[in-house]
Amino acid sequence: MGAGGRMSDPTSMSDPANQAGRRKNSVERVPYQKPPFSLGEIKKTIPPHCFERSLLHSFGYVVYDLTLVCIFYYIASNYFHLLPSPYSYLAWPIYWIFQGCVCTGVWVIAHECGHHAFSDYQWVDDTVGLILHSALLVPYFSWKYSHRRHHSNTGSLERDEVFVPKPKSKMPWYSKYLNNPPGRLMTLFITLTLGWPLYLAFNVSGRPYNGFACHYHPYGPIYNDRERIQIFVSDAGILAASYLLYRVALVKGLAWLICIYGVPLLIVNGFLVLITYLQHTHPALPHYDSSEWDWLRGALATVDRDYGVLNKVFHNITDTHVAHHLFSTMPHYHAMEATKAIKPLLGEYYQFDGTPFYKAMWREAKECLYVEPDEGTKGVFWYKNKY
Repeated sequence: MGAGGRMSDPTSMSDPANQAGRRKNSVERVPYQKPPFSLGEIKKTIPPHCFERSLLHSFGYVVYDLTLVCIFYYIASNYFHLLPSPYSYLAWPIYWIFQGCVCTGVWVIAHECGHHAFSDYQWVDDTVGLILHSALLVPYFSWKYSHRRHHSNTGSLERDEVFVPKPKSKMPWYSKYLNNPPGRLMTLFITLTLGWPLYLAFNVSGRPYNGFACHYHPYGPIYNDRERIQIFVSDAGILAASYLLYRVALVKGLAWLICIYGVPLLIVNGFLVLITYLQHTHPALPHYDSSEWDWLRGALATVDRDYGVLNKVFHNITDTHVAHHLFSTMPHYHAMEATKAIKPLLGEYYQFDGTPFYKAMWREAKECLYVEPDEGTKGVFWYKNKY
């Protein structure tokens, strides 16, 4: 696959209702012109119950995920030390992967709270989101506000918040020396391990701000005066969680804490960076400058991905992202139905790539290095990779 690729949704090929959304399995850029439909028309295709939030239903997912977290923790803390050496070395990586994946699902539920998609009560959403995100060392309100601006400015080269591509002229001098397999491997490793904390602390890969942009800084340029008090609350949540972890380390030991909590957290951080990266980075996706950008085209400049069984573990944040960007207050448990409903209307504007995520990660790291203007349309930019 070369630059500008877009894959078709294999599930749509046999469904006559989705013929408008069919796309051959080849290299093809998505439409960038203003779509022939409005957001209101898209909404009318979705059954009304998909927009209904159920407090009981949402809490059911919280209980389910946390039950799995507790089961994995109980098994690891009570039985792994009884295993003979060869088996214990195998058991811990299995625990890390399983716990990291389930905790990524917990992260997604807190993400729903940040969008007011958890319940009809804002205070419930914020309380649940603050507790769950703080437990994963995420500053809930800080992320909530920056992420809201990402949804308001998706696809904008000037105002989007995260994974904002640069034009070739603004790429760092060393980037061309990383355009090879070892360089890509190193870049991906750093991105997946340090990308999330670097983004929170230093706004790495985020939009440029005047001043020190930091998610922990209440008076930084990311936030306005009305939001600052809640940034303090986010910081208090992180400090409380950190103190609790410190007390646990004193009792159980640092090595135990790293094995039980630290490594799964690294997996959570890696997955949330990877998921976000692949949702907004694809050779077929356009970006726009201020002369051409509008909200609907920006929201459509995202792509649904297939993570196999992990789609369910991650509460379908992976394969319903287009619908999520169009209607972010919709609960995740209705997003699959909504996605199927909107595909016939969206047609060529709906993007799905069924490439396995580990292959897509490598391909996008190779092909999506910077953006250059479209040859025939001012204000539209496409990914390129040639130095």
